[in-house]
Amino acid sequence: MNKPSFIAEVSSNHNQDLQRCLEFVDVAADIGCDAVKFQLFKLEELFAPEILEKSPKHRERKKWELPVSYLSEISKRCKKRKIKFSCTPFYLDAVDELYPYLDFFKIASYELLWHDLFKKCATTNKPVMFSTGMATMDEVVSAITCLKQYGCSDINVLHCNSAYPTPASESNLQAIVTLKNEIGKLNNNCHQLKSNKPVNINVGWSDHTVSPAVIYRAVFTYEVKFIEFHLDLDGVGEEFSTGHCWLPDQIETVIKTINTGFSADGNGTFNPSPSELPDRSWRADPIDGLRPLKPIRDNF
Repeated sequence: MNKPSFIAEVSSNHNQDLQRCLEFVDVAADIGCDAVKFQLFKLEELFAPEILEKSPKHRERKKWELPVSYLSEISKRCKKRKIKFSCTPFYLDAVDELYPYLDFFKIASYELLWHDLFKKCATTNKPVMFSTGMATMDEVVSAITCLKQYGCSDINVLHCNSAYPTPASESNLQAIVTLKNEIGKLNNNCHQLKSNKPVNINVGWSDHTVSPAVIYRAVFTYEVKFIEFHLDLDGVGEEFSTGHCWLPDQIETVIKTINTGFSADGNGTFNPSPSELPDRSWRADPIDGLRPLKPIRDNF
């Protein structure tokens, strides 16, 4: 098992400030993330007009939009910091607007049923990641099948609970095993699809618990390939008050701990380690059972 990739989800915590967006990239890179993700939506193409007409709360999200003009600068900063850039498209034209800049697309749980969006992302030939919050297995399999049918060969499925925040007890991490088994069946039935192109499908965890214990469990017990988490810089992002966002120092500790755990794997050979070598001569001599070995005693 290889150590997982960490994806920092900025969501709408950028506060429509380009410099803050770039700071998110820098912080994500500094704390050990492999990718940073934003969201691209237009309010009028996210909610139905009858909802916007009646709900000031939903209209207020207009100020959460990421300006399209920021994409180029965010992409440049990601390349400079050697971190992948991802974004969630919430309208079809967003796929075209994002295409020149992204390393991979991410589709949100709320859009899981909208196969037109899956089709359009799939036809870009870029990797596609999607979350499974609120979904049934049939809905997840249908989304995977759609991606495969339209040519996506790099699919990453994030098990997810879409409660913000998610109680740790409702994480249902065992569903990751179920998901992996179902993906195995789907790969075995690939001859039923339009394309027989080899497809790589990985499983990850999209976290809304802000619980180190949940992430450790997802990594070391369920061997997820990706961990996505919501990040805020300082507690003043638009979504921080909901309680599902990590601060940099909190998640940095988790990432470093996990990386330390993987560094302990070694290469599997049974030989003294470099740190043990100085003590080898201080073992009990086989002749009299006393320490150290006799050649060391003679020159001590």
